[in-house]
Amino acid sequence: MAAVQNVGIVGAGAAGLTAAILLSDAGVQVEVLEKAGAPQTLGSGITLQGNALRILRQLGVWNEVEAKGYGFSTLGLRAPDPAGTVLAVLEDIRTGGDDLPATLGMYRPDLTAILRERAEQAGARISYGKTVTDITDDGDSVTVNTTDGSTARYDLLIGADGLHSAVRKAIGIDVEPAPTGMGIWRAFVERPEDVVRTDLTYGGPCFIAGYCPTGPDTIYAYLVEKAQERRHEDGPRIMAELAAAYGGPWNEIRSNLDHSARINYTWFTTHLVDGPWNRGRIVIIGDAAHSCPPTVAQGAAMALEDAAVLAELLINADDVTETLWKEFTDRRLDRANAVVKASVQLGQWMLDGVRDADVPGLMHSLSTMLKEPA
Repeated sequence: MAAVQNVGIVGAGAAGLTAAILLSDAGVQVEVLEKAGAPQTLGSGITLQGNALRILRQLGVWNEVEAKGYGFSTLGLRAPDPAGTVLAVLEDIRTGGDDLPATLGMYRPDLTAILRERAEQAGARISYGKTVTDITDDGDSVTVNTTDGSTARYDLLIGADGLHSAVRKAIGIDVEPAPTGMGIWRAFVERPEDVVRTDLTYGGPCFIAGYCPTGPDTIYAYLVEKAQERRHEDGPRIMAELAAAYGGPWNEIRSNLDHSARINYTWFTTHLVDGPWNRGRIVIIGDAAHSCPPTVAQGAAMALEDAAVLAELLINADDVTETLWKEFTDRRLDRANAVVKASVQLGQWMLDGVRDADVPGLMHSLSTMLKEPA
């Protein structure tokens, strides 16, 4: 019998839904509390590395994800010149195993929809319009109050509520995401026919110009610059101006950067809760516990791994004990820390203009670690 019979999860993103699926499959009653009033249908693209795909296969949704997304196993490097000259095409490391692509891009709302449907099929209940206002842990259960006036009690509460986690604040963890000095423009646009993998361009007016195919007809294009105050409504103009320095597929991408494109701008941030992620019977996972710039495309993968490891431990234990929490910390903290440090280091090298940085060595070390299951 699992250590818990009734679990509350705050947040209906990838981490929360993954935990909901695995726990529900094991016979645990699960309620997901989502502050949004309805499922979100808008968003940008997401890049999923092999170790994330390994978890999605474990959840039984790989076929749906593969059908909706765009998988590939090479990485292109281009020069910041008018021709977009291809400098190299590298075989990417398949961190999820040789039977999965190294990388898959897809539309983020499609991934969430697949996980949401799977969670509901498993028996999880997703409650919308539930903003948490108060949490009380009495040692044997956790009571949660929400803005709609309702109260619920669970054997355990999982905070999977993102960067600015209400659960993290409620349990007294005062770590907050901090800017790293970079900002990113993201656009979700039509896929040029010759975009069949991620190509990265370093240099020019941006630190990084890149794109990732997200389906048969779409890509997620991005430009990374020094963080500054930007207005979303200026996105089409600014992205087009920055992209003018890059050739190859960027010529077609640039022509699609109009006001019908879904464009947004955010700063890179990072944080890590360096120590146990639980306080009693309340635990945080995913972006609530750690976040990193997308320079190594591991944010979603780390969230999925957190959820899978936590669910495994809860299902296989007889009770919620300090031994369980120690094992969770031992399995997740160092791995998440390595990813956060690597992603920040790559960005810092670019900000500092370091030309002899050992990027291949850093990425090889990280990929070797990620090939091992969480």
